[in-house]
Amino acid sequence: MSVQAAINELTTLLGEKITTSKSDLDLHGQNETHFAPCPPDAVVYPTSTTEVQQVVKICARHGCPIVPWGTGTSLEGHALAIQGGISLDMSRMNAVLEVNAEDMDVRIQPGLTRVALNEELRATGLFFPIDPGANASLGGMASTRASGTTAVRYGTMRDNVLGLEVVLADGRIIRTGTRARKSSAGYDLTGLFVGSEGTLGVITELTLRLHGVPEAMSSAICAFDDIGAAVNAVIATIQTGIPMARIEFVDAETARAFNGYAGADMPEKPHLLLEFHGSDASVKEQAERAGEIIAEFGGSDFKWSTRTEDRNALWEMRHNAYYAALSLKPGATAVVTDICVPLSRLAEAVEQTAADIAASGLPGPILGHVGDGNFHAVLMIEPGNASEKATALALAKAMSERALRLGGTVTGEHGVGMGKLDYMEAEHGPAWGVMGDIKRALDPGNLMNPGKMIRSN
Repeated sequence: MSVQAAINELTTLLGEKITTSKSDLDLHGQNETHFAPCPPDAVVYPTSTTEVQQVVKICARHGCPIVPWGTGTSLEGHALAIQGGISLDMSRMNAVLEVNAEDMDVRIQPGLTRVALNEELRATGLFFPIDPGANASLGGMASTRASGTTAVRYGTMRDNVLGLEVVLADGRIIRTGTRARKSSAGYDLTGLFVGSEGTLGVITELTLRLHGVPEAMSSAICAFDDIGAAVNAVIATIQTGIPMARIEFVDAETARAFNGYAGADMPEKPHLLLEFHGSDASVKEQAERAGEIIAEFGGSDFKWSTRTEDRNALWEMRHNAYYAALSLKPGATAVVTDICVPLSRLAEAVEQTAADIAASGLPGPILGHVGDGNFHAVLMIEPGNASEKATALALAKAMSERALRLGGTVTGEHGVGMGKLDYMEAEHGPAWGVMGDIKRALDPGNLMNPGKMIRSN
């Protein structure tokens, strides 16, 4: 049994759809953050579920690891072939298969990106709201249980995936879920595969819930004198029941990065970025009420807009926050980490994290989807500087341990990958062992994205 034997058989089957060229291997060995490059032995570009099934069966016979690849935008090393094998690039399986406008759902292939899907839906009056920032593939978003800026109103991928088609490690093809909005029929296998990070099977189709495009949208940005006031304003706004579409926090360092990278003109203070969706009347009312609450916490320098181009510019700036942060330390890479805590503990978690970063001497902008208790730190380090990396990883560890003490989770949306493996037992206890049991039952050869989420034996 060998990886090379699998590659030889796959080459006979797939021809030009498999490659071992250095450029392709290098591309699929890169990642967005601090993990070392780790090229696979080959890259396969399937174009159908049948081809994925054939690839999986061949790899199973030869003991060859399979690492699914979407667009490579994950942040915890999810798509790196750390035990060798093939990178299964799903980008050519990118079709919209069926739009059911009356039922507000759509069936797609996994390589389709969220931006491409919404462009396809433009004439229907519907959209897919989950927005992690990066133009990620929807299969990848399901695999990592992604969320993003709109999760406070529309939920995460967990809430918006109705069903899946999956190729299991032994080559079986299964379908999970239905187009019905609810079911009491058996185990929730859709929920099992959403967030499984490619460790249980390869997603080859998704059925997604769609939402109506709002009649009106309004965005705002406002400044605060300190982090605590900004975060407490978020908590108060959410607790009043105002249906926010987005409520994002950025600290003073992020504001400075936006000014330099995006040409913004923001005071170098903590800010909230807000958006409201609904009818003209409801959006106006929500914005006014939120503005009153935020003003009570010292929010100032309000800038409101209902113009599409202004709103798009605001959220494009927010989506590029990682690259804006890196511009503060040219040539840097980063340890990017996220945690999520109960809303009542959010101010405590953010303020303590900010204090730790300030004491470390590393630049580390803080920002996040604070409407659901989730925030991120971009801990910038010089490539190859072992001391800085050790400091950044210690900060990330402190964040994770703090999240667990406060009743939260070590990752609200980035996922486990390799980066959060060390905290899984602390968060889940014996339940992590049950996850391992499920992994071994569905993938006894440990070929599906080995070394991620469940520690390899």
